[in-house]
Amino acid sequence: MTDDAARSWKTERDADGIAWLTFDKPGTSANVLSAAVLRELDAVLAGLEQDLPRGVIVISAKKSGFVAGADIKEFTGIANEANGYALLRPGQQVFDRLEALRCPSVAAIHGFALGGGLELALACHYRVGVADERLSLGLPEVMLGIHPGFGGTVRSVRLAGVRAAMQMMLTGKPVRGAQALQLGLLDRLVAEGELRAAARALVLQPPPRRRAPWRERLLSTAPARPFVRRSLIAQVARRAPRAHYPAPYAIIDLWSRYGAHGAQAFEAEARSIAHLFTTETSRNLVRVFLLQDRLKAGGGKSAADVKHVHVVGAGVMGADIAAWSALRGFTVTLQDRAIELVQPGLTRAAELFDKRVRDAAKNAATRARLSADVEGAGVPRADVVIEAIYENLEAKQELYARLEPRMKPGALLATNTSSIMLEPLAAKLARPERLVGLHFFNPVALMPLIEIVHAANTDPDAVQVATGFARRIDKLPLACRSAPGFMVNRVLTPYMYEAMLCVQEGMPPEVIDKAATEFGMPVGPIELVDVVGLDVAAHVGEIIARELSRPVTQIKRLNELLAAKQLGRKSGAGFYPWRDGKAVKAHTGATAPAADLTDRLVLVLVNECVACLREGVVADADLVDAAVLFGTGFPPFRGGPLSYARARGHDAVLARLGELAARYGARFQPDPGWRALAGSKPA
Repeated sequence: MTDDAARSWKTERDADGIAWLTFDKPGTSANVLSAAVLRELDAVLAGLEQDLPRGVIVISAKKSGFVAGADIKEFTGIANEANGYALLRPGQQVFDRLEALRCPSVAAIHGFALGGGLELALACHYRVGVADERLSLGLPEVMLGIHPGFGGTVRSVRLAGVRAAMQMMLTGKPVRGAQALQLGLLDRLVAEGELRAAARALVLQPPPRRRAPWRERLLSTAPARPFVRRSLIAQVARRAPRAHYPAPYAIIDLWSRYGAHGAQAFEAEARSIAHLFTTETSRNLVRVFLLQDRLKAGGGKSAADVKHVHVVGAGVMGADIAAWSALRGFTVTLQDRAIELVQPGLTRAAELFDKRVRDAAKNAATRARLSADVEGAGVPRADVVIEAIYENLEAKQELYARLEPRMKPGALLATNTSSIMLEPLAAKLARPERLVGLHFFNPVALMPLIEIVHAANTDPDAVQVATGFARRIDKLPLACRSAPGFMVNRVLTPYMYEAMLCVQEGMPPEVIDKAATEFGMPVGPIELVDVVGLDVAAHVGEIIARELSRPVTQIKRLNELLAAKQLGRKSGAGFYPWRDGKAVKAHTGATAPAADLTDRLVLVLVNECVACLREGVVADADLVDAAVLFGTGFPPFRGGPLSYARARGHDAVLARLGELAARYGARFQPDPGWRALAGSKPA
């Protein structure tokens, strides 16, 4: 056993003979279940078996919550199925040992109990949770391409029933307090100050242990399982093909074989997750998780001094930035030329607040933080001023000339420009070094990334404040050099234009989009152009081409639609007709895409990523992947565009680009940056 300072588990017995197991992993803000932590717990439990207490209460000393899950970084060292089994099976046996204790055991939960954290709680005989908005119980392992591995596929079904347990495991979505109590995941829901007393009461007067209702138990019997299995498979297949995401199907297969019964179910769980660890999907999803952690830890000041945000431009992006900032706790003023232009944004904000904030008092407080400000009275009070007007250099410069003299010393001026470089935007400012880019993505409430754009002379302190602000509004900040289109729009533009060229060649838009979605993209490029707006896509494309000294690609069909004011979803028609916010697509049946179609779409994007890396738009290859994953929805199971190229083989990709260049033109000519990628390895 390690010395006291390095221990994660502290055991104390109170006057009632109850052993309190306090989990406090050194050097971390959240408890995670590493192999060393589990070995230490196993030794603690062995001691309790020899000197049995009246009961055991497992509790966390961390303010953040109970347990966040397994130590994901350990997954990267799994080389084969034997390694995976050796990592998981001992942990599973530790939880078996906890469950087998011949005295009552209680998990006292505050905040989160996720993944292995919830599995630890499920191995206890009883669970009590703090009834507040932070309480979150979930089994999100499917997001990493695996499933619960410490007995969760078995115990969750036994406790909550197959339907509720499958909903949690197949979607990865957590449940909150009242629902967790209803499902049987919790035995008690109490105020924070009552947590210890409630846990003690469960030990001293243990009630009958919870189990799934008899109707749910019936569904897990051998005769019923095949029928339920077919229904579950159909639900999953609509969202996630087995070839791309095998984990949900493995969860269903485990249950359908064993019904969450017997020791074999636990052994099969360990063998199954060991196999999933070795799949490309899991390796890539773990990589995506670690990339997300890297962005979260990307530095930045706390932005604690930022309290008031002023947004100029109440269009879709500006209004949604204002609404999201208010939702995250800031006082926000929203400015445009007239109240008629601001009001639709306030209406959209109210819809967001009603969806995200159910408590009436908190909803009212959130609404009160956002106000219309046509006169711009909030500018002198604002700590951050965000410009979100239309993409026109002169208009933005004129606006800055009016804003800058009114801003208080130290306030940050930020632009949400999607394509214009900072240098010309800042050219007429008195303090050009205080201008940064805060490039949000649409829809703001759903897209996690913000590009933090800086020029060579940008004040590092301004970049730090912008980065800290991004984290305070729960976004992923990506440091990005001022360059045409920055990172995300730079690589999306050739992808969308290639798709429009395919339309010009006579391919149906539906076939083009289907090729992209079958590759794993969340939406096809033609539908994406319609969503972005044909006018915006064309304008951004022209800016990027001009700044990169490239010819502007002329697309006849695009020009025809622009001339007819058919701008996509916002006008009701573009490449597709739009009805009730959805594209109306013709049925293509089993129409096969043209032989080169998928590679044309994907490799033109990958090639542009290599160009961005060569030019230093972001710091390294991992950040290129992070930008495209979190800014475009590039399929996570592929790990990012450069990770995809590594997996496919750089030589194979280069040869394919050469073929496409010979067939379709110089836009497919491999970028010189490919030479530097030779021999590179993923992080």
